[in-house]
Amino acid sequence: MSATTPYGLLYRTVLRRIDPERAHHWAFGLIRLADRVPGLRAAVRARFAPAHPTLAVNALGMRLPGPFGLAAGFDKNAVGPRGLGLLGFDFVEIGTVTGQPQAGNERPRLFRLTEDRALVNRMGFNNEGSAAVAARLAALGGDRPALGVNIGKTKVVPESGAIDDYVTSTERLAGHADYLVVNVSSPNTPGLRDFQAASRLRPLLTAVREAADRTTPGRRVPLLVKIAPDLADEDLDEVADLAVELGLDGIIATNTTIGRDGLRSTPAQVAAAGAGGLSGAPLKERSLAVLRRLYARVGDRVLLVGVGGVESAEDVWERVLAGATLVQGYSGFIYGGPGWTRALHRGLARLLAASPHTTLADAVGADVRRPQP
Repeated sequence: MSATTPYGLLYRTVLRRIDPERAHHWAFGLIRLADRVPGLRAAVRARFAPAHPTLAVNALGMRLPGPFGLAAGFDKNAVGPRGLGLLGFDFVEIGTVTGQPQAGNERPRLFRLTEDRALVNRMGFNNEGSAAVAARLAALGGDRPALGVNIGKTKVVPESGAIDDYVTSTERLAGHADYLVVNVSSPNTPGLRDFQAASRLRPLLTAVREAADRTTPGRRVPLLVKIAPDLADEDLDEVADLAVELGLDGIIATNTTIGRDGLRSTPAQVAAAGAGGLSGAPLKERSLAVLRRLYARVGDRVLLVGVGGVESAEDVWERVLAGATLVQGYSGFIYGGPGWTRALHRGLARLLAASPHTTLADAVGADVRRPQP
């Protein structure tokens, strides 16, 4: 983010002084307003979502205008996916949605570490619940971006009831989703990350797959799992092998980290932010390493989605070369503003044109497949 751009100036002088969660609601309100005003809707789309035909990809049974989407967390309740599509996101992931409505953790629960271009959140899956989100998606209508729906465990549900809780959300949401994501990697729901162990993940994914198939007869909704960057390498390998075994459609790598190593922010600033998941630039290298390891393990048998520390077109391109068919961002949107996706698409189109690859599909995993000296 450059302080010389209009958004950079606005961020430096105004937005950074406002509580992050309040600023999010204000900004998202403006995005939704743009979607509701016909003339403004067309103008925003033309300004921020120009087409780049060379970036089109086939993924998860869809033809997408590009590979770059908005990660879960921004639109938890499906209140503004059409507006987000106007800003150039090729797909939008809704959620995380839980079986029951829940308020999430006490405020404040979202913090900026500006020097690190990072966020710390302990939101706690605040959302209106899968029944309300399903009703909203059913009423959404057309002219929307491709939509993934990310589902998680309701906090008050005991671990013994977790699978039933995920199944409830699946039965409500599968019919409205272009793909489903099982989130077992948020650090803000006690015990949730324990479900990343293969012995616990297998029955969960199997139950969700069966529920989705029952709910959408004749249509196979793609199913992905979202994992944490903090997994040990051997645990990553187990998840990768399980995904192949179960015929999972994809893995999203990665969620936020509980680590705080190598930050530029002062210890006092980090302490003030407190516990929660760290996202943004500091996550870049670990998320990339996880992506490379997964691709080396699964190849093209499981689609990979790269997320974590994505700020620029070069970051997107690096993740494609490391094995990602699709790429997502979130924190970069907060720091980059409404023109962020346009800049990413333009830069990515230039990088593809300058490469030896004809399409993005040709480039997926090229760096990992290349013989090492």
